[in-house]
Amino acid sequence: MQSSMISKIEKAKRYAEEKNRITFTGLRASFEGEHDTYELSYESGKWHCTCQFFDKWGVCSHCMALQRILAEMLPPEAVSEQIAE
Repeated sequence: MQSSMISKIEKAKRYAEEKNRITFTGLRASFEGEHDTYELSYESGKWHCTCQFFDKWGVCSHCMALQRILAEMLPPEAVSEQIAE
């Protein structure tokens, strides 16, 4: 393997440990819930989920779970108050 590629691999490993370098500004994901698979997105500062609970409340367990996983890589306004509890 070329030394330049080895250098990039090492740099990637270091970056992966420094999650504060990353801020998601948008994303899409499929979430396999207990009853169905839902489509989640975060775009233009707003979350969306295809589950029925989200339609009524504007937040759901699927979004909150993803926020917990990605918390340190999301802008503060993208993290629901409920996950801090």
